[in-house]
Amino acid sequence: MDPSEDKTEKTVDIYRDTWVRFLGYANEVGEAFRALVPVSLVWGSYAVATTYVTADAVDKGKKAAVAHGDNPGKTTRVAVAVVDTFVWQALASVIIPGFTINRVCAASLYVLGRTTKWPMPVRKWTTTAIGLSTIPFIIKPIDRSVDFLLDSSLRKVYNEGEKHE
Repeated sequence: MDPSEDKTEKTVDIYRDTWVRFLGYANEVGEAFRALVPVSLVWGSYAVATTYVTADAVDKGKKAAVAHGDNPGKTTRVAVAVVDTFVWQALASVIIPGFTINRVCAASLYVLGRTTKWPMPVRKWTTTAIGLSTIPFIIKPIDRSVDFLLDSSLRKVYNEGEKHE
């Protein structure tokens, strides 16, 4: 028996399974560099992340439209797919991580200013390094928390039990 026959075809979701996923983390990187770059670049990183979130929501809406064909309730199911994806991504990819990295960096800059005599450029670069190194540790806890939040609230409203997948 051919081993390739056992494997089912898995559709690649460019917003979840490719490098495009990292665009959702643009604002965290922007927040980590806030002490070093003009604020317009930080806001630009939010524009990149928000574009990613919107594109993923539209993609999931298109996939829901194809999946439900001409069935009754198609419009509702498409709307649910778009709203669920957009809200989940906005919270898990932009709002909560952006706030978290912003506060980690602000706190570290403050603490470094109080506890060291390092020159300001060294403190700013250290703060940026701390912010960047924090990103991998906050992703899964935030994702799980947003799942719990939506399962406990918004997903009960539309009672679909569908997640942003």
